[in-house]
Amino acid sequence: MGKVFLVDLDRRHMDHALRLAARAVGRTRPNPVVGCVVVANGKVVGRGFHPKAGAPHAERFALQEAGEKARGATVYVTLEPCSHTGRTPPCADALIQAGVGRVVAAMTDPNPQVSGRGMRRLADAGIQVVVGVREREAQHLNQPFITWITQGRPMVTLKMAASLDGKTATRTGESQWITGPEARKRVQSMRNQHDVVMVGIGTVLADDPRLNCRLPGGRDPIRLVVDSHLRIPDTATLYDASSTAPLMVATLKKNSPERIKKVMDRQVQVILCQETATGQVDLLDLMGQLGEREITSVLSEAGGILSDALLQAGVVDRLALFLAPKLIGGQEAPGLFKGEGIQRLAQAREVDNLVVTQIGRDLLLEGSIH
Repeated sequence: MGKVFLVDLDRRHMDHALRLAARAVGRTRPNPVVGCVVVANGKVVGRGFHPKAGAPHAERFALQEAGEKARGATVYVTLEPCSHTGRTPPCADALIQAGVGRVVAAMTDPNPQVSGRGMRRLADAGIQVVVGVREREAQHLNQPFITWITQGRPMVTLKMAASLDGKTATRTGESQWITGPEARKRVQSMRNQHDVVMVGIGTVLADDPRLNCRLPGGRDPIRLVVDSHLRIPDTATLYDASSTAPLMVATLKKNSPERIKKVMDRQVQVILCQETATGQVDLLDLMGQLGEREITSVLSEAGGILSDALLQAGVVDRLALFLAPKLIGGQEAPGLFKGEGIQRLAQAREVDNLVVTQIGRDLLLEGSIH
């Protein structure tokens, strides 16, 4: 078999494994999403993905389907097989016991304490190992897990919508709807795939949102309001029990115990945070506390104030910007970010790996922020 042909074959089967892994995006926290394909004599004989924390890993589902056909087969897995006992036994041992002949992993485990150990265990057992096939795609798929493991906080996606001239509303505050129904449906998919959807108190007061997922068969994310001074009204729709997802409010530690208790009595999880110099919730502290709660991804649907604060705090990892084919104009119409802004272009944040997709009549710009 030629080397070029083998490389193409490895990529094709790894793409299959990545598609399997993607089925569980938003469902596995704090675990990564993982897909696995077992190939014997050129045919797929086993496949699996990790559905949720505590359930068997992808390799075990795939090996179970393959049965005796796994002996001598090639296994494609989107993440290095685990070599430690956690909620389930090590997958590296299961692969060795199945007698597989070759293991191709898209990426190593991002945890520096275990990275490479699974592949070494396989190699020591005489199994041929390959790492790095579709590595960038696997890392993108598991960016929430990577960020949580390496930085102790969730990955944050900044979702925004504006007209082509960067306006988020008219000068009178009218903003519903700048984008079309197809774009709004895509936002529901984003909610379905993130652990948390977050807004600031300004959005709650202006729009009274539900922040649930309205896709058929979708899952409501945890709803989080950043509310430094506990201004959330007693009549907020977020208190509505129609959503099964928890409601969290991040606020300052200095607020009165009585007010905090009043909010908690509404079955709300209150996160008490450090205070910034400007008297607002310290977002670095908040993200660290979310990480301690094993939350790995946050979708911010905040307005200009909180969006700017997230950007300045350096905790935004991805951008999802919807642009509608409309021109609003005017100095008084609000833009994407509030605050003072930067003084020099050299201070501007860069958006890398930009992908532009047409969603209905709107454009969706997605990229990584550095």
